[in-house]
Amino acid sequence: MEAKFQIFLSLLGVLAGTALVARRTDVAPAILLLLVGVVLAFVPGMPSLELPPELVLLVVLPPLIYSASVAMSWREFRANLRPIILLSVGCVIFTAFLVAAATHYLIGLPWSVGFLLGAIVAPPDVVAPLAIARKLGMPRRILVILEGEGLANDATALILYRFALAAITTGLFSLPKATGTFLVIVAGEIAFGTAVGWLSLRARRRARDPQVEITLSLITPYLAYWIPEHFGGSGVIATVACGLYMSWNGPLLISAATRLQGIFFWDLIIYLIEGLLFLLTGFQMRSLYEKSKSFPLHDILTATVLVAIIVIVARFLWVFPGTYLPRWISRQLRDRDPLPSWRAVFVVAFTGVRGAVSLAAALALPLTLPNGDAFPYRDLILFVAFGVIFVTLVGLGLTLPPVVRWLGLAKDGRSEHIAEHEQEIAARREALNAALKSLDAITDDRELSDEVVKLLRSRHEIRVNQLPDTLDPEKHDASAAGTALTRELISSERKFIHMLLRDGKITDETRRRIERDLDLEEASLSNREYRKIPL
Repeated sequence: MEAKFQIFLSLLGVLAGTALVARRTDVAPAILLLLVGVVLAFVPGMPSLELPPELVLLVVLPPLIYSASVAMSWREFRANLRPIILLSVGCVIFTAFLVAAATHYLIGLPWSVGFLLGAIVAPPDVVAPLAIARKLGMPRRILVILEGEGLANDATALILYRFALAAITTGLFSLPKATGTFLVIVAGEIAFGTAVGWLSLRARRRARDPQVEITLSLITPYLAYWIPEHFGGSGVIATVACGLYMSWNGPLLISAATRLQGIFFWDLIIYLIEGLLFLLTGFQMRSLYEKSKSFPLHDILTATVLVAIIVIVARFLWVFPGTYLPRWISRQLRDRDPLPSWRAVFVVAFTGVRGAVSLAAALALPLTLPNGDAFPYRDLILFVAFGVIFVTLVGLGLTLPPVVRWLGLAKDGRSEHIAEHEQEIAARREALNAALKSLDAITDDRELSDEVVKLLRSRHEIRVNQLPDTLDPEKHDASAAGTALTRELISSERKFIHMLLRDGKITDETRRRIERDLDLEEASLSNREYRKIPL
């Protein structure tokens, strides 16, 4: 037990160091963590670290999906539902079919095994490309589509995976039955996930305690995921539905204290989960290399290169026609949603990075069939799955930034960013004006002194004055200078409070209360700070 805990602490140290290097080199942490994991796996004396598939599918996946769903805007998700479904359902099925056909005719794999491999490598991972895309300042709609696809495509892939696995183990498969089952699973999980979100939100509302509420928020994704999973579903759709319900209905029902603490809690949880997941994925290279020796090296490399090319090309073959054909056919759709630029479509097609879910699905394959025979091509599937993850994550992930810069999409993203912040400034100003207008109504019902009313008005006037009039560079520079000076003043105040504590003039409890106020004020500065953008 002690040795395992030491290994865990060592992994945390590697995670922290790698994340720091990634930040300074502007490389996506997921890419560096995978590479570091591969290197460490072959270090002499390094213990073999197996990645249990149930750890990924049942423990890691629910909070990742839930947190991304909560962060997703339901309005934007609904507005882009058509392209999201086309990618998360249509593109996954199309990719799985192409992989099955290519491996059957070119390598000689049975159709069932080919479909199984296709279902494993079909769903793109969204962690690494989204991190890169956000850093590059890409247009908002691209981010929404990629994030929405990443939330839903695992469900399609895992359901296909189960159908293909059942076909191999039982030898039975019915397309009409499978289609009907798929639709029932989707509808049932949407209803169940929404119900779990409703129940969780009411339970948290009644608790009125930040620690209890955050604990309930941690339980919620597992409740939404595990129950459908137990009854033969995937659990992914239910978790997505639950998270989207919480995102849309939670803001007015969750207390400020819970929200502040919950943000830091979930940020840390997701940071640790994602980091350790990619690190452990890299560690699997050693065991996969040992298992691959049962197949000729040429056959394994050929299969890996073939499947990697297929999954990359298949996405382009689906995305471009899926984007333009419906608009060419339907004038109504064309009027409602004009043709996007080929550059935006190209980036969406280019971000077909595979991740740890594909590897977990491969690792979850049984060792033997019900009759006792070895599972066909299991080791080959494992190696190919890892190879596709490595090629797409490292290859596409590293080339995505220069591709985005070459296409000039960052300029569009900057324009959107400026417009978004101007809307934010206007919204803040309107909200403060509405609060000031309601002040008279509030004070009329209560017997308050003029001094109290004066203090309330002064508070709002200070907040109004903190808002910049525009994002004009000169005024923005002045605002930034004011923010920097405010931070220095807070730092001076913090040092003085510490001196009072050392001199015994205040208690530790007093110091903590004052320090908390200063921390909140400094956090508020960071929240209001507008990134300097060249206009």
